[in-house]
Amino acid sequence: MKTGRTGARPATGHWADLPRGRFTGIDWSTPGALDRSDPYLAWTETTGFSGFRDAYGRPAAPQWLPLLIELSADCTVADLVAAADPAWLQVPRVYLDLGDGLRFCTVRARRGFFDALRPGRVLHDRVLRYDLGLPVGHHARALAHHAADGQATATAPAQVGGKVLVVIDNGLALAHADFLKGTNHQTRVAAFWRQDETEGPHGRAAASPKPPPLDPARTGPTPADLGYGHELTRSAIQAAIAAHTLSGRVDEDALYRHWQMWELNHAAQHGTHVSSLAAGPRVYTRTIGSEDSPPDWQPANDDASHSSLLVAQLDWASVADSSGGALTVSVMDALAWSLARCAPQACVTINLSWGALAGPHNGSSMLEAGMAQLIAASGRDCHLVIPAGNAYQDRTHANALLEGKPKHSGKGRSCSEVTLHWRVHPDDQSQSFLELWFEDHEEAHRILDQLAIELTPPGSPTPLPAIELGQSRVWPSAAAPEVAVLFPMQSALGHPGSCALIALAPTARWFKDAVITRAGVWQVRLSNHGQRPVLVDAYIERDDVAIGAADTGARQSWLDDRHYDSSGGLGGFIDHPDNPSLVRRSGTFNDIASGAGTVSVGGIRYFASTMDPMARYSPRSPDPDASRPERLGVQKVPDRFAVSDDHATLWGVRSAGTRSAARVRLVGTSMAAPQVTRDRVNRK
Repeated sequence: MKTGRTGARPATGHWADLPRGRFTGIDWSTPGALDRSDPYLAWTETTGFSGFRDAYGRPAAPQWLPLLIELSADCTVADLVAAADPAWLQVPRVYLDLGDGLRFCTVRARRGFFDALRPGRVLHDRVLRYDLGLPVGHHARALAHHAADGQATATAPAQVGGKVLVVIDNGLALAHADFLKGTNHQTRVAAFWRQDETEGPHGRAAASPKPPPLDPARTGPTPADLGYGHELTRSAIQAAIAAHTLSGRVDEDALYRHWQMWELNHAAQHGTHVSSLAAGPRVYTRTIGSEDSPPDWQPANDDASHSSLLVAQLDWASVADSSGGALTVSVMDALAWSLARCAPQACVTINLSWGALAGPHNGSSMLEAGMAQLIAASGRDCHLVIPAGNAYQDRTHANALLEGKPKHSGKGRSCSEVTLHWRVHPDDQSQSFLELWFEDHEEAHRILDQLAIELTPPGSPTPLPAIELGQSRVWPSAAAPEVAVLFPMQSALGHPGSCALIALAPTARWFKDAVITRAGVWQVRLSNHGQRPVLVDAYIERDDVAIGAADTGARQSWLDDRHYDSSGGLGGFIDHPDNPSLVRRSGTFNDIASGAGTVSVGGIRYFASTMDPMARYSPRSPDPDASRPERLGVQKVPDRFAVSDDHATLWGVRSAGTRSAARVRLVGTSMAAPQVTRDRVNRK
């Protein structure tokens, strides 16, 4: 494995223009090309899709691109379907079925879609912005059924009434005893949709470049209203359980082999653990009558333990991409699938224990806005519960106020500027991303100007030329892209203000043709040459290996600051207003947990009598950094809290393993969220 060199080298040459995208045909160097476009798509095309590879190292070669799109106020999904040609745009039928006023939907797009966005073309005034999904496997092929296809108008799926608990996750053990009832093992799962279409691990861990497809006779047919994946109804699940029950006991090993659920060969899976906390027949509580005993499980007879379950399993390739960049389409489709299977009068509670770190953190991201509008358009009584995140101590966030330059300042007075030190591991085999969110401190919606970003590679004595607002460049060339700065006037990633994306190539090479860049500290100098103060939040995107996924070589980068307290002493795990460090724990938050109507959940320790009851990795309340200037609407404090650690010395909580007799311990606010979900179900 070859790694990036860290020795001193000059930053030779200058920035180069971004290339014309081979798939989209967009000249990404053209002014305004990024105003409604996902900057991650521009970077993906610049790198030739090298960030998405199969087991044999071949970059993705998509036939179609999965996108999440937002339409203009006077355009609905039905209008989009009528205006577009299915030869270059396919929309899942479910987005027509859920509400007449819906303005968000996922699509599969080809070159013609991007041509239709040009001025004067049919979609120019209809599409506000779009976000890239996962451009690999079946996600990069045409839908089996879509809204303009007659087959997609088949019989509507069965709908569940009453109290319904929806779990959107991965690694779900359907036949676990926690999700069965009665001596005849009646399933509580009304429907199960898995977004995968092939068996076995994906990406670098795949055993073959062409993994075997799932057998629909065992895993269920493709749902006609979504056009991909496999769906099992209650009757199909029950029949399979009955066929694999011997002497009154379910043979779970044989059943999961029948369903081709390779991931359940592991003792612990995130989705099973979460689902049991939310809907299992036991609740997490202290042993009755003893204040000093450790937390334990007690039998429950609440609504959550009897409610119907709808389970959507995210595609494993999406799970492996922990940056969350591919999450938008997968999660939006999972939400649409679950709402379409709930009766209009159902009381729905959805647990989505997933997320990433970058984004605007004010509810304006594509997925947050899309989920809120989808729930509203569906007309269902629905609550969405999401964990607040686990990166509080990971140094992935910085905050600064760039004061600006007074009108009558002398020649010797410099503009306001700050320098961030972004440290990247030498063995990081994945791409790394840093988002810089700028906003006028006094008037959030004011157009920014005179901002500049200077980047100094590790070991270089001089920075690369400054990138100003409205510019996007790649270095050292489009043929060998090590880093790019994409700084549009307005960003499709969120609003108000603007966002600059800094994208880095891996620092270690697993595949021989991969472009690698330098490991070490990348200096990022931010300058405000204008007269008005500008707030900036910097967020490093999540870059780790998810539970249950094969090792992708991802390594989380972080921000260095000599003033940051990493001593581990008393009071050393929170921010203090008098600490001058730009790196702030406060403001680190799940990127999809700040949407309208979303209930965000932080983690606490079970034994609150300890000196600090908060889980160290969770956002806190009250906010220790509340006096610091903030961008408009940014969320820093969770709405609710629940137990995610037993004690200061015993992190995590116990819940279901992948077999009925197993209990495992997992850590994080993902374990707190389902407890709030359970409470919501019981209170409805």
